[in-house]
Amino acid sequence: MSQELTGVEQARDVVVVGAGPAGLASAIAACQAGLDCQVIERGAIVNSILHFPTNMVFFTTPELLEIGGLPFVTPYAKPTRDEALRYYRRAVDAYDLTVDFGHDVEAISSVRVPDGGSLLAVDTRHPETGPERRLARTVVVAVGAYECPNMLGVPGEDLPHVSHYYREAHPFYRKRVVVVGGKNSAAEAALELHRSGARVTLVHRRAELGDGIKYWVRPDIENRIKEGSVAALFETQVIEIRSTEVTVRQSSGCRTLAADAVFLLTGHHPDTAMLERFGVVVDPGTMVPAHNPETYETNVPNVFLAGQVVSGLRSGLIFIENGRFHGETVIKEIARRLAADRDSVGVPAGSLV
Repeated sequence: MSQELTGVEQARDVVVVGAGPAGLASAIAACQAGLDCQVIERGAIVNSILHFPTNMVFFTTPELLEIGGLPFVTPYAKPTRDEALRYYRRAVDAYDLTVDFGHDVEAISSVRVPDGGSLLAVDTRHPETGPERRLARTVVVAVGAYECPNMLGVPGEDLPHVSHYYREAHPFYRKRVVVVGGKNSAAEAALELHRSGARVTLVHRRAELGDGIKYWVRPDIENRIKEGSVAALFETQVIEIRSTEVTVRQSSGCRTLAADAVFLLTGHHPDTAMLERFGVVVDPGTMVPAHNPETYETNVPNVFLAGQVVSGLRSGLIFIENGRFHGETVIKEIARRLAADRDSVGVPAGSLV
């Protein structure tokens, strides 16, 4: 339901929620289209990449991570996490993007304006400055999926030695570590932990490792498993985690694994609770938000999606390589729509409502 807006206030053409690669690409496209744009980010620039493993090397080549036509220069065939962080910082500076940090977006709602039209109210909260309302003609939600891990739903999952994120191996030297998962993140973590002196057991619910493991990682992890350097339990499910052990179930019954640390690297999904607060309908089975596949507009008028948020539970379908192009498609539609609206009423971009 629309609220009544009293007074005349400044409204942005576009507010982008999320400063990941897809969000930054959307903001850059808006800048190139001459639209007034602001980015809202509760963490840091490309916050997901910041929380990737410290020594991570990307699967892709640098040119496939580029946004805004800015070259990603590196002496390596595959860029590192630190190089990506530097590149995206420079992209923000090059386009002088407006980014507000530390703000959680609590709601997006429609508000009526005195001329009979409507805008979107973006309500945010900052831990120090409190609530704030921004007005926008359109909103692009580009929140990614990395902040919402797929939970196992087992007892002990919230214990302090259990994590859904892996950063580095050194603290686990000579410790017993259980890694749960069978894709890239689990395989790479298991290898790095092993080479740093941890005693690693890899637990995977399926019969074999995932098909999408990086081509240079697969033979490495398979050989380490074959020689016994990394213990591996396939067709195995975790049923309980305790302070020093993990209970798993196999077809032959249950067994207990000693564990000083547990990494549950089982994937991530979009923040569907946030989307639903905005009024976006989310499929309960797939977690895919309702959207037009051609324009990425949701069921909420003038609220669009960009990046991994469109993929639901199948987050592996959208990467930086393809999600970065969503912004161009979205902004093209937004620019067309705003131009048509302004032509009908004679309002220039970035002006007062």
